[in-house]
Amino acid sequence: MTGMERTSSTRRTAMVRQHKAEVMIAGEQLRLRLHDGKLIKDRRYHLRTYPNCFVSQELIDWLVSHKEASDRATAVRLVQHLMDHDIVHHVCDKRPVIKDAKLLYRFRKDDGTFPFNTEVKVFMRGQRLYEHLVADKHSILQLREEHGLSYPRSFPGYQLIDWLLQNGEAESRRQGLDSCRALVEHGIIQHVEKKHDFFDSGLLYHFCINFRRRRRLSELLNESRQDGEDGGPPPPHVDHSPDSPFVLRRSSVLEHSRAFQPVGSSKDLEPGASVRRGSLNSIQLHSSALPPHVQLPSSSIARCNPTSVLKRPVTCEQLLSPGAPFIKKVLTVIGDVLGWGIVVRGVAPCYVQAVDPGSPAAAAGVRVRQFVCQVNGQCVLHLDYRTVTRLVMTGPRVVVLEVMESLD
Repeated sequence: MTGMERTSSTRRTAMVRQHKAEVMIAGEQLRLRLHDGKLIKDRRYHLRTYPNCFVSQELIDWLVSHKEASDRATAVRLVQHLMDHDIVHHVCDKRPVIKDAKLLYRFRKDDGTFPFNTEVKVFMRGQRLYEHLVADKHSILQLREEHGLSYPRSFPGYQLIDWLLQNGEAESRRQGLDSCRALVEHGIIQHVEKKHDFFDSGLLYHFCINFRRRRRLSELLNESRQDGEDGGPPPPHVDHSPDSPFVLRRSSVLEHSRAFQPVGSSKDLEPGASVRRGSLNSIQLHSSALPPHVQLPSSSIARCNPTSVLKRPVTCEQLLSPGAPFIKKVLTVIGDVLGWGIVVRGVAPCYVQAVDPGSPAAAAGVRVRQFVCQVNGQCVLHLDYRTVTRLVMTGPRVVVLEVMESLD
């Protein structure tokens, strides 16, 4: 295989991966909208309760009524596209295709079965990097020129590696170079003229994906047909719309007297109401998930929900007793650059005291008064909140929580 053939093959592979990233973004935006619209909820079928699921027929109705699809057949194709990319699945995994019928399906992110393979991990890292760079007042994303042409929001390769080293995202220039090349291979960044791989040099690169832009689902089918026509998409235009699920709050991280507010349902989530917090601890707010130069004043920490939100005390025995009025849920929380956005309190069992509106925890379905049973597969029912906090803060960015909430 010649060098030109290898470059062409690499570009095609990157475009396929880039399309997968677009599907993940569109799927996540749809999931959040369906939660807000109450189409995703716990449902009973044949004496069994299926948490966080939707009826495929209702979703088809919704897609057509909200102009996401021109007709029901197109809507079925759109949802099948999400299913083919492991975004949604049948609650019992018995049906590999979507049906316009009264059948139950679920987003894999809502039940913790989303496959976090290498592609997904690189995508998440790219998203986190994009958000951080866009939000930075002194961002390396600038209008720059190469070979007489101007490219907005571009950056030299060596400056991105410098940034990774300065922000603890890489331990060496070699590691930073490998990370950047992985982003190129997965269609997240590319050379502005699409001529080079990633090099630790003055060559200019830019992001291929605008993570903040609101997607229309119909774009997914169009993109899948158009892949490969011109070798890649144009440079993105960043949309700062507050309704984007990937937008970082612009409030100062020091304005946290109202950072955590009790959240009972999705209607309580107000875009821009607060910043995200990286702590699970209502007494000590860990700063490891915040920018290194930020110091949180202790005087405002005490104002974070000093009174318990529980309506009545609950013991572990009551939670686990047969026939107890509680339902179990598995929630996957993908932390962002500022952490997860919840406060946990209590001792045996711990419970969710507050959720930061707009945070990853709120998006994943974490609600106040939920009791924490497991963290990443480890039972924590009999532990105190300090121990649970430590488990999460020292663990991976993706946290799988098993919680129980009252049916009242």
